[in-house]
Amino acid sequence: MSGAPQDNAGKLRANLPLLAIIAEGLFSRLSFGVIGFALPLYARHLGLSFAQIGILISFNSAVALCFKPLLGWVGDRFGLKRTFISSIAMRSLVSLLLAFAAGPWALYAIRGLYGVSMSLRDPSANGLIAEHGGKKSVASAFAWYQTARQVANSVSKALAGLLLAMTASNYAIVFYVAFGLSLLPIILVTLLVHEPPVHHSLNEPEAIPPEPGEGRRKRKLSVLPFVGFGFLVAGTAEMLSGLFPVIATEYAHLTKAQAGLVYTISTLIAIVSGPVFGWLADHVSRKLTLLIRSLANTLSSVLYLIWPTYAGVGVARSIDDMGKAAFRPAWGALMAQISGTDRRNRARTMSWLSMGEDAGGVAAPVLAGFLWNTWGIAALMSARIVLAILTELYALLIEHRQHLVPKQIPTEKRTTRLNEVASSPKA
Repeated sequence: MSGAPQDNAGKLRANLPLLAIIAEGLFSRLSFGVIGFALPLYARHLGLSFAQIGILISFNSAVALCFKPLLGWVGDRFGLKRTFISSIAMRSLVSLLLAFAAGPWALYAIRGLYGVSMSLRDPSANGLIAEHGGKKSVASAFAWYQTARQVANSVSKALAGLLLAMTASNYAIVFYVAFGLSLLPIILVTLLVHEPPVHHSLNEPEAIPPEPGEGRRKRKLSVLPFVGFGFLVAGTAEMLSGLFPVIATEYAHLTKAQAGLVYTISTLIAIVSGPVFGWLADHVSRKLTLLIRSLANTLSSVLYLIWPTYAGVGVARSIDDMGKAAFRPAWGALMAQISGTDRRNRARTMSWLSMGEDAGGVAAPVLAGFLWNTWGIAALMSARIVLAILTELYALLIEHRQHLVPKQIPTEKRTTRLNEVASSPKA
């Protein structure tokens, strides 16, 4: 297995469009990681309360949830590359506008614009990775993309702190730097990424246009159950993300320095394991990587309860991040397979799937805070274990749905449809 991820890395270097998309993930996350570190401090500097800052931080996710279905349609209508570039440009504008924001209303408006850019970007980015990743290595493509974002997320926090220290907390300069970093992906994507064709070759069964209304019926049958699956998986994965500093310092009694070191080590472990899990999902079993995610959630929850020490929290956090690293490539490959059954509406399908994932990421921390505040941390961890088990049961329930893999079209019907396409005026 040691040489397998290296083989995937070699294929990656030969795939310039995919490499450009991964570079976009790196530089965009680097830019917005800097903003994510500086924005709460800047909001506090402008006089916002802790409650107002909490609303500000989550406001963009709420906006993105509202707009994703509509802007997924935009991606299908105007092209994945065009909408991807537009979303990157909009994100760059967000960085620039923050440098001129002088009041709370401006911060909320800019975060709302960021939410719109997210709802435009996520379906097109996922669609482009699915198109350029390759049928046999799409999970690895999503794994490398996520790894690049994780690397940038870790580096950006240190960069933001350094910039604030060097500029004596001049937030405008920090936002200008973030703006500069966000411009680089536009150039790379414009030059190296090409618009994927809407249809396969007519020699492939997937290229046969669906019967009238077939695509809509397929979306109703196949997409919605997996929206719920994304909600459950993301919910269990993100349940402790926002609470981890509090768990480490107030429950396990770690110092802030120890908590920061735990976070850094666990992130590095996830970065290394991401490509490995991508290879496993592509060449061994996608079900296995999803099962690893569930086991990681369960085991880490138990460790937080029975081993609340520096070592115990470090191991639990590392296992948690490995679970996330296992989930991302398998989920990306699953999204690519589902959206590939109706490529004309790939971005719209991706928008629904990622919307379920986003909703889980928004709702789970709220539930976690309520459980901890009401019944204690034991209730929180127990609920997380139960949710992980229920998620696996739900996965088994939808696993045997035949519409996940496109059914083979009978020879006579395929020939008839190909003749119709060949004789149509558009052909």
